[in-house]
Amino acid sequence: MLYWLMKRVFIGPLLHLFFRPTVEGAENIPADGGAVLASNHLAVADSFFLPLKVRRRVTFPAKLEYFTQPGIKGRFKKWFFTGVGQIPIDRSGGAAAQAALDTGIRLLREGHLLGIYPEGTRSPDGRLYKGKTGMARMVLESRVPVVPVAMFGTDKANPIGSKMWKPHKIHIKIGEPLDFSRYYGLAGDRFVERSITDEVMYTLMELSGQEYVDVYAAKAKEMMGVAATGAMVPTQSSSSDADRVPQIKAG
Repeated sequence: MLYWLMKRVFIGPLLHLFFRPTVEGAENIPADGGAVLASNHLAVADSFFLPLKVRRRVTFPAKLEYFTQPGIKGRFKKWFFTGVGQIPIDRSGGAAAQAALDTGIRLLREGHLLGIYPEGTRSPDGRLYKGKTGMARMVLESRVPVVPVAMFGTDKANPIGSKMWKPHKIHIKIGEPLDFSRYYGLAGDRFVERSITDEVMYTLMELSGQEYVDVYAAKAKEMMGVAATGAMVPTQSSSSDADRVPQIKAG
């Protein structure tokens, strides 16, 4: 109930008034059944505007920290994110990473629209970064299509580090569903999962017009931070289970 009140009464009208969001290709979202909405990730605002312009309810599993912060502010956050149907996800690695994947698979099998940011975190500079393969595992296990989504203008309305949003035109472009049924039964094959992920990222690159960088966004942020301090840039670490988990809520 709170999800629809937020969308239609409390928050939605204000977002429409100040940001004039428009959507293109909404008909590409399946009328029913599970599907992954795979989006580029420019700002926290992405997770507000996409559900606003999609008729069906969109679930964005949220990082656990949104539900565990102490104090009055923490209780308000927990109430807000729980009320709008967000699912807490522990992305600390290992068993937690597998639990995050299992939660996504369960939601998709139950027929939910699951919003996912394959890059794993917000783009630090507006470019599109390498996708994590956890999204592909969810798709193969739940046997659902991937609907590519490109967000435009959210980084201008909600720049990184900003506490207040600035009125700016927002546009959402939704592409045709991607069918990966040819790979069903191959979940766990890292080559297949990487192939699916790369195809989704290529489609997002074409849809958004962003420059693509074949590096994880988290690693790019780390390298930028190190470069800013003048220290030596560390070498690429080996992949882990946590590297496979795409972020599915802004952060």
